[in-house]
Formats: sequence, structure tokens, C-alpha cells
Amino acid sequence: MINEWDLASTNLHRLSQRKYEVAVLPIGATEAHNRHLPEGQDFLLATYVARTACQMAWSKCESVICLPVIPYGADCNLMAFPLTIHVSQATLDTLVRDIITSLRHHGIRKIVIINGHGGNDFKPLIRQIQSDLDVFVFQCNWWLVGMDRYREIFTLPDEHAGEMEASVTMALFPELVEPNVAGDGRTPAWRFEALRRGWAQSSRDFSKLNDHCATADSSHATAEKGRAYLALCCERIATFLHELATTPIDEHFPYEPR
Repeated sequence: MINEWDLASTNLHRLSQRKYEVAVLPIGATEAHNRHLPEGQDFLLATYVARTACQMAWSKCESVICLPVIPYGADCNLMAFPLTIHVSQATLDTLVRDIITSLRHHGIRKIVIINGHGGNDFKPLIRQIQSDLDVFVFQCNWWLVGMDRYREIFTLPDEHAGEMEASVTMALFPELVEPNVAGDGRTPAWRFEALRRGWAQSSRDFSKLNDHCATADSSHATAEKGRAYLALCCERIATFLHELATTPIDEHFPYEPR
């Protein structure tokens, strides 16, 4: 099926007749998520959210395009777990910059990164590239989109491979989930009060936390919860894409006029 909002499936004939306003780039990672969730979870979920949001936005404006996913992320602190694939942030930034430069060449100035991995951080790149090129780049960590309603859906706080992540994976890829081998997600506390209180931060070495690369309890996860949260996030992102696509770039964009 040809989807004109999907760069991988549309073609030159159709592209030549369209004016795309917004490009969406999903980016994930390939890493462990407890013992029972798939290694490709981050890029599988980022792909689903990006594609679903683009399809929903397309029905209103027909000027958004979803790019193929980048399946690797910054994962140096998970390398103790088998077949984690680590790509440095600098390498990711170079690739994303080249993609954005190509999009600008083709007249697309509004770009949304749908990020699916907490270890990726494109904010410094966005700051720099918006100074270098006349483009507007936005990073959306999709799993944060519905956090204001998190407690309406889920029972336990979420973190890496916790209830929310497990639920959305169960909703989309139940055949890839093996609940009977899951670890409990228990981790030691930070030794220092500054880190426990959060006014100082550091990077976590996941191999020192436990043997199953999880930092939250996923035992309350259900596919129903996952579907509810995905619907909320995709709807909100689709609304944002529609607003971006239909708002002209002027001297004040993306701010309100003074």
C-alpha cells in the first residue's frame, strides 16, 4: 500500500506533486529491556508512534512525511548486556544533521524528532543547527507526552522497562514479550544525598544496578493500559504535527507575535 505520508513507500511520481511542510524522524536504540522485552523495543515503539501520528495528521493537512527510523542510540552505559549496539551521540548528531540538511535542500524547514530512547539527547544539536540553518527542529520524547495523565492509566511509577514500557510493547508486539522470565526491576539507591534528591546528576552504569537491565517493576503491565497510553500520545503528537504543518513561518515563528 502506498502511503504518501511515508517516505519509504511513496514514490517520485507522488513526491513531485506534493509540498511537504513537516518531516518526522523517529530515532530509537537497540538494547536490553529487562529479560522479557525485545531488544528493538525503543525503535519499534518510536516507529509506531511516528507513523501513527503522521497518518492521523495527514488526514487533516496532507503535508507531513515520516522518514525511516534510525534504530541505534547512545548506549555506552548498557554495553555489559549482550549485543547492545552503541552509537555515540556525536555520530548520531552528524547523521541527523546530514538528514536535516538534505530536508532543507528539498524545502522542508520544520523537522520533528520522535525520540524513543532516554539516552539520546539532541537538544545541543538542535540549538546549533537552528543557528546554522534556517530550519526549526523539535525533539519529542514520545513516552513523556502523556505524563500528566499517567496515574489515570498505570499503577506503578515508570522507568526503564517498567509498567508503561511493558504495557505499550504488550499492546503492539505481544508475540515478542515473555513475562515469565522478567526480573523485578529492583535497584540500589544512590549513595549520595545530592544524587538522591536530584540536584546533582550522573550517568547510570546499568550493570551495577542489577543483572536484568531494568529499573522499574513491570508486573502490573497490560496491553489495555498500553493501548490507552499510546492513543493519548499519538493523538497529541498528531495535533502538534497538524499545527506545525498549517502554521506559516513568519518572523515570530514558533512564538506568538508580540
